[in-house]
Amino acid sequence: MALATGAAPASLEAATVVAAANNLQSVLPELAAAFEESGESELRLVFGASGNLTRQIREGAPFELFLSADQDYVAVLAAEGLTRDEGVDYARGRLVLFVAEGSPLKADGSFDDLAAALGDGRLARFAIANPEHAPYGRAAEEALRHRGLWEAIGPHLVFGENVAQAVQFAASGNADGGLVALSLVLAPQVAARGQYVPVPGDWYTPLDQRMVLLAGAGAEAEAFYDFLKTPEAAAIFARHGFDTAGAAP
Repeated sequence: MALATGAAPASLEAATVVAAANNLQSVLPELAAAFEESGESELRLVFGASGNLTRQIREGAPFELFLSADQDYVAVLAAEGLTRDEGVDYARGRLVLFVAEGSPLKADGSFDDLAAALGDGRLARFAIANPEHAPYGRAAEEALRHRGLWEAIGPHLVFGENVAQAVQFAASGNADGGLVALSLVLAPQVAARGQYVPVPGDWYTPLDQRMVLLAGAGAEAEAFYDFLKTPEAAAIFARHGFDTAGAAP
């Protein structure tokens, strides 16, 4: 049975520990359950911002498999000799603009309404993940810069420690809207609270998400890694808003 935690606990006992980006909070438990149906296994899922998980891996956290929200953090760990190899891409994420019911903003993928809201005073707070360690935060910054809104929106930004927290800010009404992961807004408890629209893909660097076995990974981690590359896993990823066309076969 897969167990999920938000950070690395002091003791993870004998379970195989999988470190995963926060935008996988909806899909990874389903993937773990599908994997566990094939035999006895125990996976423990630890979610966090990719940059924070990378720091924990460097500090010796007992993770065996790392699923990042980008390629860069895996490359850093591989260069430092902390992984089996360079890993493989498993999915491409998508950035969306989400606005909750009752928000003064419109779900407008052109950002024209967002620009207007900055001018007419409708916008109070706008949520994104912290660009310093969250790939979806960097993508949000790139999209806002593409539209020439980054400087103007700066005083209105509220930063989630990770993209899941940015979703919470936007869905709860603590922010008027946010640029977040499609995979998280498709979750029923979020989808029921508002509307979303995709951000044009050429406004930000593609969110090609990479996974890698870490040094010391055991047989169960290897088996789950292999499962995540199967057509069954690809279908589950797709249901949660990911593009798997360019992922590893």
